[in-house]
Amino acid sequence: MRVQTFSRAQILEEFRVRCQELTAYDYRGFKQEFEELNDVGKDLPTRAGESEANREKNRYPYILPYDHCRVRLSIQNSQPHTDYINANFVPGGGSERDFICTQGPLHNTIADFWRMVWEQNVRIIVMVTALRHKDILLCDKYWPLERGTVYHGRIQVTTVNRKQGPDYYVSTIVLRQRECPTDRIITHYYYPSWPDRGVPKAVSSLCAFTEHVRQNLESIPRLGPAVVHCSAGVGRSGTFVTLLWLMQLCVRGIRPDIRAAVEDLRLHRMWMVQNLEQYICVYQCLLHWLSGGTSARSPQTHGSSSNINHHNQELPHSSSSQGRRGRRRRHHRHQTPPSDQPQNTVQQILHPGNLLRRLLPSSSLFNSGSHTS
Repeated sequence: MRVQTFSRAQILEEFRVRCQELTAYDYRGFKQEFEELNDVGKDLPTRAGESEANREKNRYPYILPYDHCRVRLSIQNSQPHTDYINANFVPGGGSERDFICTQGPLHNTIADFWRMVWEQNVRIIVMVTALRHKDILLCDKYWPLERGTVYHGRIQVTTVNRKQGPDYYVSTIVLRQRECPTDRIITHYYYPSWPDRGVPKAVSSLCAFTEHVRQNLESIPRLGPAVVHCSAGVGRSGTFVTLLWLMQLCVRGIRPDIRAAVEDLRLHRMWMVQNLEQYICVYQCLLHWLSGGTSARSPQTHGSSSNINHHNQELPHSSSSQGRRGRRRRHHRHQTPPSDQPQNTVQQILHPGNLLRRLLPSSSLFNSGSHTS
């Protein structure tokens, strides 16, 4: 079936009108769209992640991969549970397996993470979280930040080059498996300034980063899925994949449908695009990008000393022992509309300093003791 295509100007004009409609009456349209997604995927089974043998492999006990699209590793030494990793294949416009969304590796799952990268022929890893904030560990360090080599299981991981972009780092990593003569080159994107449970402070930053990744994906052969992870692998990861997916569609002249994209993602991994603030951020970023507001400059080679792991982060909330069912009940909690009236132009309305900051108190879908992504 032939897909009707449109010019970028047509897509922009239609999308601008859509944003105006959703913003009217105290952002009622955004809230309604997001609330309609509350129940998507919630009844899909997660038996593998719930099993006793795999519980210690989950960073958060309430965020588990759906069984029907979980990434399965090769069985090791005939042990039945060695195929498990907290990761799902998710769509990205081309197939059901364009991306793998996964949690930030734990100390005891780093070898599994690299085994997944090797077995799935991954060539791009996108990390949209800092390693830690103060005493809160968000993701274990699974690659050398500077030039150097580490070993995880049967895989040798060597960072050979690292470049610095405006708000992110791009590392070239060489993988080598024992008894395999062929090296593999991985491009690792590290965007540490995206706060846990939130959105980046500057929309232009996220747009430039996503555009850089998009162009790289367009320029290399798609040998395997791209891996995207944050801490839990649902909130920031889902937001990034949604934005990248829709950018790719727009470039091809296809009108973006954010609600449909998030719904599709949530049928593959729970809580993708986790809160209202992140959902609106996708709209705001896409409008900014369609309007030509992307200034992606090439990363520069970075020196040997770096504060790569010390970017300012908003304080993440501590991990909760609540089960998934309890958290889903909180997910349905009523959202209090903001009292401020919307401004006149769409660009002003969707500016993070106006919309997102004002929505922040009413867009926290979980209580303050919960840790999310």
